[in-house]
Parts: sequence; structure tokens; C-alpha cells
Amino acid sequence: MIAALFVERNGCYFGIPDVDPWDIWRDARCYAGPHPVVAHPPCERWGRYWHGSPRKPHQFKLGQDSGCFAAALTSVRNFGGVIEHPAHSSAWRWFGLDTPPQAGGWVMADSFGGFTCHVEQGHYGHMARKATWLYAVRTDLPDLVWGPSPQRLSPIALERHGYQKARRSGVMAYIGGKNKAAIRAATPVAFRDVLLSIARTALRPMIEAAE
Repeated sequence: MIAALFVERNGCYFGIPDVDPWDIWRDARCYAGPHPVVAHPPCERWGRYWHGSPRKPHQFKLGQDSGCFAAALTSVRNFGGVIEHPAHSSAWRWFGLDTPPQAGGWVMADSFGGFTCHVEQGHYGHMARKATWLYAVRTDLPDLVWGPSPQRLSPIALERHGYQKARRSGVMAYIGGKNKAAIRAATPVAFRDVLLSIARTALRPMIEAAE
């Protein structure tokens, strides 16, 4: 069994026989084991606009996420598994984690035996590149598809504005309407499966100890 923490209600982690999803209603900060985890703690207060929107800046404090990332970090260190967060998340610096190289590959992140890497979800089916950092503890560290994923541009933007503006805007600027944020945040099924496969390897020491 794998516990999927801080996931979207009725999202891609629901309906899988060996996955126990914890959405906002279950409050993943209360998870107490014993299963390995895949954690997607909220990223709003750790990213580029942690302070609020450009139109209304300084509404929030850096890291003001009600303890979600700290809880995810505790869970993955206690029970094994992997955390997913946007690349360049300020949570890495805040919690003393070394940052991974953009070219890819796993590197040691801390003294707790954690490893981190930079990978783009565009390689796994996301319509944007969606650069991501992972932090894994007591798991196998698989080779992923490293480096930049293919650039995807909006045909409408290319036709109307040319390559440079289309590149700066990105494909997500022209897709999704009111659902844009949800589409951007969604985890592709192929990438979900990669994260679950990493977390499942944390079961091995437990199984071997019981034999």
C-alpha cells in the first residue's frame, strides 16, 4: 500500500487498489504511517509568487502553507517515499535541502539519506514542460528522462503574435480557460506511475525484514 498525500480530490490517485489517497478533507498533515508515501504538498507559498499575485503582492509570507511541506517531509523521512514540488521551490532552501542540477540525475540532498533531482513532466505527458524537483528517501533512484522536454507552442499564438511572444507566453496561456490552474497543476498519469513505482521500492526493506 502507498499513501498519496496532499492530492486532488477524485484525481488521478483515486481508484487504484494499492493506493490510499489523502485529499484536503482527510488532512494529510495527520498521516501517521505506516505505508510509504507519494506527497504533493501545496506549492503556492513556495513558488515565484509566494507573496501573492503581481497585482496584489505581499499578501502572504514565504512558506505560509499551514505546515504542509513540513508534514510531507516528516512522512517521507519516517516511512520512505517521494515528494514532488515545482522546480526552484523555496522549500528546498528553507528546509536545508541541496538543490539538484537542471541537467538531471539524482544527487544527495541532506543528512537524512534523502536524494533530489530535476525532471520535466513534459516528458511524461504534461502539455507544458512543468519543471519539477523530487525528494526521495529510502527508495530506489531510477533513471528518468532527463533534460528539457519538447517545447510546445500554441498554433494560435504563433499565427497571431509570432514565435518570440508565443515562446514567452507558453502553451498554457492559451489553454484551459477557467480551468487553466487545474490543468497546469494536474499530474500526468505516466508521471504518477513513476512516482508510485519509486515509493513502492521503499517497501522492500520492510518485506525483507519480515522474511
